[in-house]
Amino acid sequence: MSKENNNFVKEITNIEEDFAKWYTDIVIKADLADYTDSKGFIAIKPYGYAIWENIQKYEDEKFKQLGVKNVSFPVLIPETLLTKEKDHVEGFAPEVAWVTKGGEEELEERLCFRPTSETMFSTLYSKWLKSWRDLPFVYNQWCNVIRWEKETRPFLRSREFLWQEGHTIHETEQEARKRTLQMLDVYADTIENLLAIPVLKGRKTKKEQFAGAEETYTVETLMLDGRALQAGTSHYFGQNFSKPFNIKFQNREGNEEYAYQTSWGSSTRLIGAVIMAHGDNRGLKLPPKVAPIQAVIVPIAIHKEGVKEKAEEIYNMLNKNYRMEIDLRDNYTPGYKFNDWEMRGVPVRIELGPRDIEENKCVIVRRDTLEKIVIDIDELQEKLQEILDDIQLNMYEECKKVRDKRTTIAYNLDEFIKNINENQGYVKAMWCRK
Repeated sequence: MSKENNNFVKEITNIEEDFAKWYTDIVIKADLADYTDSKGFIAIKPYGYAIWENIQKYEDEKFKQLGVKNVSFPVLIPETLLTKEKDHVEGFAPEVAWVTKGGEEELEERLCFRPTSETMFSTLYSKWLKSWRDLPFVYNQWCNVIRWEKETRPFLRSREFLWQEGHTIHETEQEARKRTLQMLDVYADTIENLLAIPVLKGRKTKKEQFAGAEETYTVETLMLDGRALQAGTSHYFGQNFSKPFNIKFQNREGNEEYAYQTSWGSSTRLIGAVIMAHGDNRGLKLPPKVAPIQAVIVPIAIHKEGVKEKAEEIYNMLNKNYRMEIDLRDNYTPGYKFNDWEMRGVPVRIELGPRDIEENKCVIVRRDTLEKIVIDIDELQEKLQEILDDIQLNMYEECKKVRDKRTTIAYNLDEFIKNINENQGYVKAMWCRK
């Protein structure tokens, strides 16, 4: 990375000097989120929330295509429910936050803020399920959860975060297992095609799997610093919850049988993945498909006759098909505006000045490569889509290059340790499946 790039935005810590601080600087400077007076809790600002809305919209459409129905369940769970599944409660006990009073009155039973909702879904499923004809239940909720994390970082690990959690019950083991992998594929599709980050799909070890699951599947992403980030998980429970929660149904032979269960989830951690997989010393770098603003028009010499009017004309033309912004601030220089929009990761900047207008041209600047492209204004509608598509593909390919460069092979433990120390990233090695 050139010295010029290293010093481009002085407010951002150099990515090569302190990756964690660089990440936090971008969260704040790109106006994604901010810290609050509640320790460990963040406020997601409009720009950050708009990214989440685009992720949510994409996933929700995929879910509905697969027959998923959205619901809303309580945020508070009675302690008796949480303790019904032994492995589950032991797995979440250190992260649970409790409510012990309502107003001035002590509660008869403690209520926990949901760290996840398997227990609440399970107790209601046991109430609603009667016959095999009722199955499957394929429900999801978009909600917040609270986990009392000791160390927090915006989007990656905060005490309250936004996510979706799907909970399904099925007539057969085969159907439940199919659903488990089906939802994992949705996450892989979201991350690769929307966020332009290649994923590695696989099954977690018994030690790392979800508390109460028989099998946990994950989509892992590799960040610029060589660390893997879990970006979504899908769990096959078998009958581990249906037995203690008595989720039974009358099967096709007229006998009682326990249902087979799954759960799956992704969260605002995906915003953190986008920052750490694509960002640079200029700030955030957003793939066009998920960017709240796909292109911004920055008029040059806005005070000169006709410049503002032409910029607004182009904005009105493009805003019908693209997520657009126009920067008409007259108290900042063009250079400041360029830096500001690059910091926010907007994929394309459209520059337009008096001479450009005379020649019926404009300048497009790509955020991913910083390449400048001069095109006719009459071709802008069509060319912009081509450029955005190319940016999306290029960002994926650049991310894939990082993954491939940081993937090594180890044939023994010594090689494994050596590879991790010298080239942090993925290491291909033998696994005993324990």
